[in-house]
Amino acid sequence: MTLPRRGLRALAALSVAACLVAACSNDTSKGTETATAGGTYTIWDPYPQFDDSSDWVKLLTKCGTDAGVTVKRTGFDTTDLTTKALLAAQQGNSPDVLIVDNPVVSTLAEAGVLTTTEDTKIDTSAVEPNLLAAGQVDGKTYGIPIGANTLALYYNKKILDAVKVDPATIKDWASLTAALQKVKAAGKKGITFSAIGTEEGSFQFLPWFWGSGAQLTQLDSAQGVAALTLWTDWLKNGLAPNSVLNNTQTTSWQEFASGNFAFSENGTWQLANAKKTGFEYGIIPIPSQAGGTAPAPTGGEFVTAPVQNDKGKYATTTKLISCLSSNENALATDTTLSYVAATDAVQAKQVAANADLKVWVEAVRAAKGRTSDNLGTKYPKISEPMWTGFQAALSGSKSPQDAFAAAQTTAASATK
Repeated sequence: MTLPRRGLRALAALSVAACLVAACSNDTSKGTETATAGGTYTIWDPYPQFDDSSDWVKLLTKCGTDAGVTVKRTGFDTTDLTTKALLAAQQGNSPDVLIVDNPVVSTLAEAGVLTTTEDTKIDTSAVEPNLLAAGQVDGKTYGIPIGANTLALYYNKKILDAVKVDPATIKDWASLTAALQKVKAAGKKGITFSAIGTEEGSFQFLPWFWGSGAQLTQLDSAQGVAALTLWTDWLKNGLAPNSVLNNTQTTSWQEFASGNFAFSENGTWQLANAKKTGFEYGIIPIPSQAGGTAPAPTGGEFVTAPVQNDKGKYATTTKLISCLSSNENALATDTTLSYVAATDAVQAKQVAANADLKVWVEAVRAAKGRTSDNLGTKYPKISEPMWTGFQAALSGSKSPQDAFAAAQTTAASATK
């Protein structure tokens, strides 16, 4: 994702039956040649912004050439891609390689669309375990991450310098809140984030929720309520604006870019925009309640191999996927996509090339997938009650305890 670029709201209602509409149809033609006969292999990805002249498409073409085949690539919007992948599987004409947002993997795996890495012999041994977990269901792995992004805190150095706050001292919730109070006392604004009632809001809430020690299977735990209380207290005390209720990550960033806020919770995808703000900025990890880096959710895609009637094609499919995820190609690919690499070796190269990525590598190493902990397709059924709950608390219609008690009841019923 850049989640940001891609949400999960539509996933809660996704099913193969939902695809049986004319709007799902598209050119899904593909070669029928076996691996030993070369031929054409299809790749579907969620990057419609890249055309044939882009480095991304050139890499796909090169990987095909190296494997002795021709690659036919199509880029789709993420939600559209998921729908088309389900329909293509039902019709028996899935693409050979499918690149999807990591929370979608469990949906497609549950629907029987994807092979496992055991089936295709794809080597995932070098991948960071916390990133690989987003593509694992019931002990099986359904693909390999092409990279990841996540969240951290951008800060306005001029504002913090004026109130004599050293960002390096912000290690937990108490020190962050104390910094926000100093900023407010100086007549500036504290922190902006996205608490909108969509998956974007849940994505931004999860570092605080997980940073409290809470688990998604128990939204109304004392820890979960503490995380929601942190947010509601910030609004109540004027440390965060009421606009967060409707903020997307983009509008939240625009507030920070105005130069009036000390902090913004946002992701790697804003790095280029940060350099255009006109003021000096820095980045620190999101702190957990008791100290240390909070686990933030991972965005980013998995490269997967859909099930094929002709199993003889898997050998070449594996070559294509191995090429796309190799250390040799990952550095350029993840730079293009504004992602942190999925392996330690390439992460080290990224930091060597761009020191600004150091904090993002640290954040990604602490991150976790939204569908991890074997939640799989249960996640969207928990996420929606969660965002409904924090919206109720932030708007003042319910206390944090009551809001998450109601959310837990809904989530528990939906995930039985």
